[in-house]
Amino acid sequence: MSNATPAKKVESAAAASLDGILMARDPIPDDAREAEHAQVTLDSIGDAVLSSDNAGNVTYLNSAAEAMTGWSRSEARGRPLDEVLQIVNGSTREPLVPNPLRLAIERGEPVALAANSVLVRRDGREFPIEDSTAPIHGRDGHVIGAVIVFHDVSEVRAAALRMSHLACHDFLTDLPNPILLRDRITQAIASAHRDDKQLAVLFIDLDGFKLVNDLLGHAVGDELIRSVALRLKACIRDSDTVSRNGGDEFVVLLSAIEHAEDAALSADKIIAAVAAPHEFFGRKLRVTASVGVAVYPTDGASAESLLKSADAAMYQVKDTGGHGYRFATQAVPAVRAARPRACLGLARVG
Repeated sequence: MSNATPAKKVESAAAASLDGILMARDPIPDDAREAEHAQVTLDSIGDAVLSSDNAGNVTYLNSAAEAMTGWSRSEARGRPLDEVLQIVNGSTREPLVPNPLRLAIERGEPVALAANSVLVRRDGREFPIEDSTAPIHGRDGHVIGAVIVFHDVSEVRAAALRMSHLACHDFLTDLPNPILLRDRITQAIASAHRDDKQLAVLFIDLDGFKLVNDLLGHAVGDELIRSVALRLKACIRDSDTVSRNGGDEFVVLLSAIEHAEDAALSADKIIAAVAAPHEFFGRKLRVTASVGVAVYPTDGASAESLLKSADAAMYQVKDTGGHGYRFATQAVPAVRAARPRACLGLARVG
């Protein structure tokens, strides 16, 4: 792709397209040479170029435009713009009205493509596109058509989406990270307040995880984290969220619950799921979890206060031997029967 700015590219394309239009009207030898040179130039660039006359009929496509629209130059010439160049809004799926070339002709000045523009190819394939449109002025200064210069930005947008995803998700488990979690808790609080519901935040810490890393290495520790992440996701509803807080800590958001006891049922389910043997690298690995539970609005009215309350409750479980859960306040029957401190069980499979 050329390093020229969009404005320069569309200006050059407009000049080249003018040569083609004039040549079609008045084939003079000098003009023929200029038109041939212009066509070679336009076919050599990576951007797609398409021009129309004032009536809104296609007059020219370069090779890149042929590939992107699915129309050959000979087939497209003379056809209505909207038939050859179908551009829709990527979100609403509505056609761009008026077509950007018609708009450039009406205004007599360059027009940028609307954000999120998508080109629908003749065979139905779609390409997100960017760039701009400009009117073509004849040698007498009057507008005689328009030209659009555009290019496929699929890879650019896909890369942007990947970067956006990575900024909000944990690299090891692909779970939402603390930034995204806090945003979701804040949204859930607003919904719970509006609908007169409750929500719960469960802070989860694996018992004895450091021992796994120390005895078996970080590769095994990473596999254990991934295994726990998958089990936590299997324990919740689609409307809930599992987040990795870092290290061996996870947070579960139960976005809407009728009673605080619903959070206790989820905590029991999570504890049982984590405690089941994890198998990888030819070994069975057993770990347990300590869970602190905070309920909105009893234990906090913000994301930070709920997380702080759940974290404190989790450490209370740790202090009493781990492998259990506790609510942040005694307003709810809060104590699961304390069990002995979790141990690390290792056995070779088979």
